[in-house]
Parts: sequence; C-alpha cells; structure tokens
Amino acid sequence: MKRVTTSTLLTMKQKNEKIAALTAYDASFAKMFDEQFVDVLLIGDSLGMVLKGDDDTLSVSIDDIAYHTRCVRKGTIRSFVVADMPFMSYSTVENTYDNAAKLMAAGASMVKMEGGMWLLPAIQGLVERGIPVCGHLGLTPQSVHVFGGFKVQGRENEQAQKILNDAMELEKAGIQLLVLECVPTSVAKLITEALSIPVIGIGAGSGTDGQILVMHDMFGISANYMPKFSKNYLEDTADMRSAVSAYIEDVKAGRFPGPEHSFE
Repeated sequence: MKRVTTSTLLTMKQKNEKIAALTAYDASFAKMFDEQFVDVLLIGDSLGMVLKGDDDTLSVSIDDIAYHTRCVRKGTIRSFVVADMPFMSYSTVENTYDNAAKLMAAGASMVKMEGGMWLLPAIQGLVERGIPVCGHLGLTPQSVHVFGGFKVQGRENEQAQKILNDAMELEKAGIQLLVLECVPTSVAKLITEALSIPVIGIGAGSGTDGQILVMHDMFGISANYMPKFSKNYLEDTADMRSAVSAYIEDVKAGRFPGPEHSFE
C-alpha cells in the first residue's frame, strides 16, 4: 500500500472524497487504525487529558509528543502521520524550528500548530525548510484559559470573519492542512469552500473535507467526559475494529457528524 501524502489528501478534497482521521498514541492502536484505512493519524496533545488524566493539554511536552510519534509511526504503513506542537513549543521562530525538527525525526510527516496570523513567520520558515504544517483554528485547546473554557468559537459575525481571515492567511503562508475545532457548521463550510487545501473538522459539522475524533472519545472510554461533537462507535459494534470501520464508513458517506454532533 502507498502511504497517504499531502498530495493524496489534496486530491481527495478535489474529488470530494471525505478524509477520515483519528488520534493515536501507540503502535498497537496505530496498526489497527492503519489496517482499517484511516487516512490521517494525529499524535495529539490531547494525550494530556486522555492518557495523563489532566484537565487540559498544557502539561504536554515536546518530548512526550516525540515519544508517542515514534510509537505511532512504527505501527503504520499507509496512514499520514501528523504530530502536535505542544504548548509553548513554538513561542519563538527559533524554538519552532528546533522542536518541529524533533517531531519530524521521530517519524511525523507534518506538524500541527494552533493559532492565527501571529504564526505566519514560523509557518513560512518551516515550509521553506521542508517541514509541512497543519494549522488549527476555532477552539484551540492551548488557549483554553484565554477563552475561559472549552467554548464554541465563531458564533458572532466578527469572530467568524476573523477565523476565515486567519485561515486564508495561513494557507498563503504555506499550510497544507487545516483543523477546525468547535465552530458553527455554517462557518466551517464557508471556510472549507474558501480554501484550496483540505479542512478537517472536529465539532465543525459535516461541510468540511473530513473529520477527526480523539480515539478514546470514539470508543467511549475517555476519562473525563464525552464531548457533544463525538460519538461512541463501540456502543453499537462488536469490537474495536468494527467500531473504527463504522466510523470511517460514516465519515466517508457524510453521515457523521450529524446535527446532534454539531453547533449552529
């Protein structure tokens, strides 16, 4: 099997083929997801909450992400592997380069960064140095204390316009993938149609080019709580492989997320 690449994902957007993505943190689950043809695996800083039991993602270090990236990469043959840049690992352009290089050396094919226009110099520099970048807008968990909690973003016109403007500038700077988290369905659809790069949604409705869930949420086994935008696929299936397969089928067919998993 050929490994999924940025070109693969771009072609999927252009052909209106939905992209199915999940988080992964170890080789065993990565192998299962890879064998079920999950397109993208993200080593998310969500590991702070679902693995460590923290209330947020802020304690996760670059070494944590690098360790789990090495594990996930060893379990994959086909899936595209994206690694999160954790909190304060890209606070300056210089440490962005160093930390992104660590994740690429650990096996990532792309790094993901949360934030808008303030990231433009770092993104441009990474792309110039051969490191692909995924953006992340909307609810950015590393800014949870600024937002005053895990709240939907973009419900007001001014805020929605800012997210759209940020997305367009990030694309101009060179990102090749964008994650939109917890934004109204109409806003996510508008942004997806405005960009030429693939947009992956989580709590962003069905109008994006693909979907991602935290694997623990998809299995209904998260330690903290089940987000509104998630669905427990293990509840109605016989085993984990069947749950993953059902999730992929629902994403590809546009059945997930439904209105009950989305925000207006």
